[in-house]
Amino acid sequence: MALAPPPVLHISGLVAGYGHSQVLRDINLTVGAGELVAVVGANGAGKTTLLRTISSLIIPMAGEIRHNGVRIDRLTAPEVAKLGVLHVPENRHVFPDQTTEDNLLLGAYMRAGTDERKTIRTEMESYFERFPNLGERRKSLAGVLSGGEQQMLAIARALIGKPKLLMLDEPSVGLAPAVTEQVFETLAEERRKGMTILLVEQLAYKALSIADRGYVLNQGAIVMQGDGKTLIEQAGIQRAYLGTQADAVV
Repeated sequence: MALAPPPVLHISGLVAGYGHSQVLRDINLTVGAGELVAVVGANGAGKTTLLRTISSLIIPMAGEIRHNGVRIDRLTAPEVAKLGVLHVPENRHVFPDQTTEDNLLLGAYMRAGTDERKTIRTEMESYFERFPNLGERRKSLAGVLSGGEQQMLAIARALIGKPKLLMLDEPSVGLAPAVTEQVFETLAEERRKGMTILLVEQLAYKALSIADRGYVLNQGAIVMQGDGKTLIEQAGIQRAYLGTQADAVV
């Protein structure tokens, strides 16, 4: 009998932080191929630190991080990105002095040796169709786009890189409700297409409503995990993280 393939991401016993300050404590987390996994929790819970550690922007103090069975916790950030583990950080971080088009082309730079430019251009046009505002401003500098447009650009820039694992840090921050809905619809659509996604989000009810599974992070430790619907229905989770909007999801 053939062995099952390893998960796209497997974290065991992870301890990480800044300097001598420990933020994450004994984190154990798995993301399987084609899953959308949400990590939710209050501000300061350690969510951003988790993604920064997976991306090798922070070197862990202890534990292991494996991507498709291979340890990546001692690789550099560019080496992790080359493996297809792509990180959309909080607050967008587009290249403000480059056009919308050029930002997308930069997202595809690692494919330049294997994919023809024509193929990449065709895919770029598909993202302009999906996000019409970006299409209308394709020649505009990214720095003059609205916050919502920059967020869409950051997501499209990651998607055109064909990630093996797409990680997003608080994609809803600072966005109008209508734009937030578009972001979550986009992520749900990519999940349906088979993309593997790790979503860190303070809007817990939104994240868990589209997630296969979720983890609740509190003060640097995972305090609860399960499928998205089950976590939404947990009364304690509702009070602590979901607020009154949970009723609209359940």
